[in-house]
Amino acid sequence: MSDRPLAYHITFGTYGARLHGDPRGTVIRELNRITDPIIGNDPRWRQKEIERLKFPSVELTLDMRKKIESLGPAVCSRGGWTFHNIAAGRDHVHLLLSADAEGNAVRRWAKTWLGQELSRTWPLQDGATWWAEGGSVKWIWDQRYLEQAFVYIDQQRASGVLRNAGLCESGISRWESGTRFAYNLHPCRLTRTSSAK
Repeated sequence: MSDRPLAYHITFGTYGARLHGDPRGTVIRELNRITDPIIGNDPRWRQKEIERLKFPSVELTLDMRKKIESLGPAVCSRGGWTFHNIAAGRDHVHLLLSADAEGNAVRRWAKTWLGQELSRTWPLQDGATWWAEGGSVKWIWDQRYLEQAFVYIDQQRASGVLRNAGLCESGISRWESGTRFAYNLHPCRLTRTSSAK
């Protein structure tokens, strides 16, 4: 068995968008084990976190989200990784890729390169950043999990879904864009059931 996973599902947030005390919940890096509690709604804690921000929080516009999604293949190419899918929300990004590199390093490079490209169109003030510290890197070891991650991300895309013509048979390699499809998840294939956008 390879010491590298089949793929990485990388998620990272925008700067200042999800602070401790947020009603959606957060985790403390030092307390990030399965048995540790999620920090829930705490308005006083959240206010202290807001006061500690050095710059305004970042919320991605629809144009920014579409730009991020268009950059996914180029960012992966630059890193020598295999692009699978990307989705940008108002306050976070999901990136699905395969790489012969350590996942946290891949996440750092992807954030840097996406931020550099965004700043060409939407410059930030000196010292500001697009992204929160850290993020999540889930290691994907099997095909079924890869398919599920692909569909999960695909359903969140701001610029329409990507569809794959042969996820199981030939790996993720051929893409179409622009039309929404509902997916029928089978253990070894994705099939489209509708072509209405």
